[in-house]
Amino acid sequence: MIRPLFRWLSPPGPRARLSILIFHRVLSQPDPLFPGEIDATRFSEICGWLASWFNVLPLDQAVQRLRDGSLPGRPLSITFDDGYADNYRVALPILLQHGLTATFFISTGFLDGGRMWNDTVIEAIRATALPELDLRGIGGIDLEGAPIDSIDARRAAIERIIAATKYLDAASRQAVVDTIAERAEADLPDDLMMTSAEVIGLRSAGMHLGAHTASHPILARLDRAAARSEIEEGKRVLEALTTAPVELFAYPNGKPGEDYSDETVALVREAGFSAAVSTASGVADRHSDPFQLPRFTPWDRSRLKFGVRLGLNLWTG
Repeated sequence: MIRPLFRWLSPPGPRARLSILIFHRVLSQPDPLFPGEIDATRFSEICGWLASWFNVLPLDQAVQRLRDGSLPGRPLSITFDDGYADNYRVALPILLQHGLTATFFISTGFLDGGRMWNDTVIEAIRATALPELDLRGIGGIDLEGAPIDSIDARRAAIERIIAATKYLDAASRQAVVDTIAERAEADLPDDLMMTSAEVIGLRSAGMHLGAHTASHPILARLDRAAARSEIEEGKRVLEALTTAPVELFAYPNGKPGEDYSDETVALVREAGFSAAVSTASGVADRHSDPFQLPRFTPWDRSRLKFGVRLGLNLWTG
């Protein structure tokens, strides 16, 4: 039932509609702190559904065939953002098992032991032995003490802190999260992101790489020179690492008009990319801006609901 629906919604040729899925992490085991996060068992299940329903294509190939009107029916591409180590250690073997390819958008500044600011918040609150975290007097945010004496309380504290700090300028945000980590009195992991060797390993395994800036900033909040530097540096590092061209880009956070602007799109074009993806929901067709391609991933756990939501995205996107 589901596969014919997708073929009807996305026939081959010029009328094809390309679904692009976005993932971030695939955990080896379920995480009690974030039970909705995708783990290996669930990802394998999703990959099985995708392999049976869609013609899964590498994103660069899919974008080119979208342009020239030669997409097969039911086309879909899989993408990952940021560069988490579990992409290589957990997701890659599952993709290979199902005969699928994916494109991995890497923020190069966190390779080889780096940690994204939001993960500093998450891991500090996960690891602390304190029953309450003192958040008073931290510059740039107005938060009181946060009880963290239960899983639910820790999750709520994390969500509150991330929401309050996400759109601070980079220096202020880093100062806030460093203070939080210090007050949490916890040891933080330095192996959350991929190593350079693992990035090379992804490509050697037949996966594709895209740029995602160096330090994952909100590009719309940067001046033109700083935004250009971030965009070009991520591309340069990946190309030097893999000795291959990097032609695809993903906007950090990726909300049009909020996280990136028309000027950002122009900078991505000028940097020599051939296409870019956002986090706006929907699907791409031959009229879509190749530098603002939408992405979407259903959150449903059952096969039927996951498929129906993908179908609704195709229908309305």
